[in-house]
Amino acid sequence: MTTPVLPLDLLDLDSLLTDEEREIRAVVRRLVDDKVRPHVAGWYETGHAPVRELARDFGALGLLGMHLDGYGCAGSSAVAYGLACMELEAADSGVRSLVSVQGSLAMYAIWKYGSEEQKQRWLPGMAKGELIGCFGLTEPDHGSDPAAMATRARRDGDGWVLHGGKMWITNAPVADVAVIWARTDDGVRGFAVPTDTPGVSAREITGKLSLRASSTGELTLDEVRLPDSARLPAAEGLRAPLSCLTEARYGIVWGALGAARDCLHTALAYAATRTQFGKPIAGFQLTQAKVADMALELQKGFLLALHLGRTADRGALRPEMVSAGKLNNVREAIAIARQCRTILGANGVSGEYPVLRHANNLESVLTYEGTSEIHQLVLGQRLTGLAAFS
Repeated sequence: MTTPVLPLDLLDLDSLLTDEEREIRAVVRRLVDDKVRPHVAGWYETGHAPVRELARDFGALGLLGMHLDGYGCAGSSAVAYGLACMELEAADSGVRSLVSVQGSLAMYAIWKYGSEEQKQRWLPGMAKGELIGCFGLTEPDHGSDPAAMATRARRDGDGWVLHGGKMWITNAPVADVAVIWARTDDGVRGFAVPTDTPGVSAREITGKLSLRASSTGELTLDEVRLPDSARLPAAEGLRAPLSCLTEARYGIVWGALGAARDCLHTALAYAATRTQFGKPIAGFQLTQAKVADMALELQKGFLLALHLGRTADRGALRPEMVSAGKLNNVREAIAIARQCRTILGANGVSGEYPVLRHANNLESVLTYEGTSEIHQLVLGQRLTGLAAFS
């Protein structure tokens, strides 16, 4: 039997990458193979991952805030960051979420909208993985409509008092700083809130059936008093947190492909050795039709992600482009994961194989940082000029 061509080798897509980009990908892949893959099935089963240990490992390699400049950040290209996300999520979506929330949400918000004092206080330690951040936008009753957030920040002398709650916040139970978005009399504003501030509490969300190797929590802000120096001075209005979400969504465009690729690799290896009716199931027409279709979608998704990355690196990436990428690539990734499960049959539901774990994780990725429906409406508004969700 000939050795199967790996999915992304079919069209020689590696030739579209530079030597430096391939080397960065290889370094991240080695780290993941060493630090994540041997353990992630156990983390998923127990619902607990060593977040702080992983953050230090990722920080030592320069993965945290790697696309940002200065303050100990690597200043890598958008494509390099995307490739890193792909390798991380090939191991587990929860592991990629740790890096995305740290770098593209919490760190990016401080880097983009914070004062120099805030940047110096938080970013170097966050880049090293010594400090962990979270991003508090979603609320129990306000997910897709953040403009309706109930969390309030009111002036109190020279400072502020925050009151409210945030829900489904990645890294919240272990965070040292929370970037909190709240309504004020002058519109939405952002605050860098040390989590040891009186009135701040975090509750771990348990019982999840998805992203179990990720630390997720609920944040409660009970009359939290902050100096004005905690306010992100350049963050005015809802555009600020939405721009952070665009940064994080870009990483998802790549990351989801990693989960899909890992599922397809697993299915190809399984089909080559699983014998039924006297021959490997890889030799049956239905199996070959499945893997051919999945490989095509994976490669089209890669080309889309690469185009967005090159566009970002020349400073021309628009939010609706990222919406198109997340909508397509996550939707196709979850379809690939489900189809690969059918190739593995009953073994597809076993924790011995990563396929159903990826499929379960992708159910969350499909929803967070903009549901598929919201991204469809973003594209609809771009195409028609009419906003259907406001």
